[in-house]
Amino acid sequence: MASPFCYGSAAPPPAPREAGGDSLAIAQSLALRARGRVADATMNDWIGLLAAAFAAGLVDSVMGGGGLIQIPALFAVFPGLAPAALLGTNKFAGCIGTLGAAIQYVRATAPRLTTLLPIVTAAFFAALAGAYAITLVPAEPLRKALPFLLLALLLYTALSNVGHAHLPRYGRRREAVVAAGGAGAIGFYDGLFGPGAGAFYKLYFVRALGFDFVNAAAPAKIANVASNLAAVIVFAAKGLVLWRLALAMALFNFIGGQVGSRIALRYGNRLVRWAFLALVTVLIVKTYRDAYVPG
Repeated sequence: MASPFCYGSAAPPPAPREAGGDSLAIAQSLALRARGRVADATMNDWIGLLAAAFAAGLVDSVMGGGGLIQIPALFAVFPGLAPAALLGTNKFAGCIGTLGAAIQYVRATAPRLTTLLPIVTAAFFAALAGAYAITLVPAEPLRKALPFLLLALLLYTALSNVGHAHLPRYGRRREAVVAAGGAGAIGFYDGLFGPGAGAFYKLYFVRALGFDFVNAAAPAKIANVASNLAAVIVFAAKGLVLWRLALAMALFNFIGGQVGSRIALRYGNRLVRWAFLALVTVLIVKTYRDAYVPG
């Protein structure tokens, strides 16, 4: 979930105002036009989008970053459509795929329910607060700082032994408090800005709770689902989800997530850790280009 300033946004970017017009009405009108374009999509368009959704689900379940595959595919097939409608469609499909992968990780690692419930609550409501705060807090300083924050995260993870062993640090109550605190802070960031939120969730649970990367995947995915759900609610309330396309892509994203999570669980912590490092490297390049490379 991210802000209107980047792909995968939590709240759709405001439509431009026309004289005497209403921005929400304009955005909804664009979404209605987009539904007509979806109905005209060719079989090849559908095959490409569903293949991208499957690949996005698979990649996201192992390392995160599925939106880096799914969003460009949507914009390539529908270049003239309202970006908010495409972002809302992507967010719904990705949320379903992430939920499926989260269920697989929860079944395999059996995290404490007393930890998961506070994570869900904190991430969801903090993400809604972050989405609201977009109107009050300038995002540009965050956009400029993000590549360097991600670089520090990458170096710290690569050069330390963090995440190699699963050694939980706290009992039930303390773990719930620490987990919810981190999920709330990252959820707020996810709603306010968003890029790399999945990576931040995972590293927080590794570093703060003493989890390895496989065991951190379950709470990280659950938190990501909660903050993404807040985004879906915002998009859907504004009529900015292309439901026919979103449901089809959600199915294939879900299937990809099932395949990817099984691969990750089979090959274990080493694969997930290296996949995490690969994702953060890609995010550094993307966020640097978004912030500092014109055009």
